[in-house]
Amino acid sequence: MGGMNKEIELQSFFIFNSAFGPKEGDLEGDQLKKILYYYPSTDNTRVQEDNVGLVEGIVQFTQTFNPSSPVSSLHTSKLRQLYFQPEPDFWVVLTLTLPIVTKVKENATSVEYLEEDLQDNVYEAALKQAYYMYRLFWGTFQNTLDKNDLDTLKLRMEIFFTAYLKSIKISNLDILTIFGGIQYLPLDRQTFLNIQCFVNFIESKWNYIAHTAFLYNEHIIWSGLEPNDMQMIYQYLTGTLLPANVETELQGGSMPRNTASPFISLHHGRFITGPTNLKQAKTIGKVPKVYLFSQGQVREYHLVVYRALSATVCFFIEGKTELALNDFKALDEFINPKLSSIVNDIAEYCSKQVVTPSSTPETPKFIYFNKLNLAYKSSVHLDNKHTGNVTCNKDSLRVMSDMKHTNSYLGLDGENIVKTTNDYWVFSKTSNLREFYIVLQQKNASLIGISEEVKRLCETELDRIFFHPM
Repeated sequence: MGGMNKEIELQSFFIFNSAFGPKEGDLEGDQLKKILYYYPSTDNTRVQEDNVGLVEGIVQFTQTFNPSSPVSSLHTSKLRQLYFQPEPDFWVVLTLTLPIVTKVKENATSVEYLEEDLQDNVYEAALKQAYYMYRLFWGTFQNTLDKNDLDTLKLRMEIFFTAYLKSIKISNLDILTIFGGIQYLPLDRQTFLNIQCFVNFIESKWNYIAHTAFLYNEHIIWSGLEPNDMQMIYQYLTGTLLPANVETELQGGSMPRNTASPFISLHHGRFITGPTNLKQAKTIGKVPKVYLFSQGQVREYHLVVYRALSATVCFFIEGKTELALNDFKALDEFINPKLSSIVNDIAEYCSKQVVTPSSTPETPKFIYFNKLNLAYKSSVHLDNKHTGNVTCNKDSLRVMSDMKHTNSYLGLDGENIVKTTNDYWVFSKTSNLREFYIVLQQKNASLIGISEEVKRLCETELDRIFFHPM
C-alpha cells in the first residue's frame, strides 16, 4: 500500500463590493465592475464573475437568518472558503483546497479530503491579517476612495496583495497565526532603564518623533505604541523588513572586530528606511507611511527604522512633518555611540541567561500567550516566520488550534486535555487572559502524571506569571 499527500493550497483570493456593479433592475451591466481585486489573474472573467456571484448569493441568503452576524466560512467536500467584511459593503474572500491523501491499494487509487486538517480559526486569522497589513500602509479602502478614486484603490490592491500572497506559507500556518503575538525580551532593571532614558531623550530632542519602538534580535524591549498597532508593525518588521536586511549585516559579522569590517564604514549602524548610505545620499530615500488605528482615530506616521548590530529602533514621525537629510544625519550622530553601549549591555545580559534546553522527543513543548499585551513565548516554534520549523508534529498543533476554539466555551478560566492516537498529550490552561498550551509525548503516562508534569512546567516556565487558582 502506498500513498501521496497534498498540502493545503491557495485557490483564490478576491475583494469585491456589490455597490460598484450593475444596479438592480438594469437589464445589462458589467458584473466585473464589482470585482476590485482577483487572484489568480489567470482565471478567466467568467470564472471570476461566477465565483463572486456565488459569494454574493451566500452572503445575502445567510443575512436573512442572522443579520447581525455575517457569514464567516463555507465548507464543501473539496474546498474551504472564508469571508471577511472589514468595511461596509467590502468583502474579502479566501478560497483554499483541502489537504489530500491519495491511497493506492491493490492497483486501486482512492483520494481522501482531510476536512478536519483545515481549521477555520487559523485561516480566518490569516485572512484578517492580510487586510490589516494592507490597511497599515494604505489606510482603509474607503479612505482611498474618498481621497483618490476607484482606479487608485484597484492599483494599490494589485501591487500589495499580489506580493503579499506570494509571501504567505499557507500550509505552515497554525495557532501562532491566531495569536498574531509579539515576542518580548525581559531585561534587568538597569539595562531597561538605560533604554527608556535613551528613548525619552530622543523623543524630547526631536519632538516630531511621536513614538519609538526598540527591538533586539526580533524581540521587543520597548514600544510606545498600543499593542494592537504594534502587532502589525511587528509582523511587518519580523516577516519582511528585517530578514531582507540581515544578510547585509551578517557580511561583517554580528560584532565588528577589525577595521576591515563593513560596519566601520557604516559606523555600526544605518537607516533601513530612509537614506541607507548617509555619506553618499542626495535625498532621504524611501520612507514608508503607516496608518495606526488603536486610539479611536486614524493617525499617519513616517516609519523610520534604524539598525545597529542586533538592535532595531523604529521612529514614528508625525505624517505632516517634512523630513530632511540633515535630520537623518543628526539622528545618526546621536544614536550611534549610545546604541553601541546599550547593545553591549543587552548582549552581556542575554549571554548570562542562555540555558541550552534538552531536545529529546520526551521534552515537554509549550506555547504561552498573554492577551493583554499580545506577548507570546514558544518552544514549539524554532522561528516566528511560519517556515514549518517546529518541534512537535502537526497533529498536536492542530489539536491546540481546536482547543483555542473550544476554550472560549469554558469561560475565563479552564483546563483542557487531549490524548492523541500517537501517544501525544496536549494540555491547555486559560486564566486571567493568559493561555498556556503544552505538548508531551509519554507512552505510559497517566492523567495524574501528566497533571503533575504540567504543574511543574507552570512553575518553571511561568514563574511570577499570575494564574487564578483552579
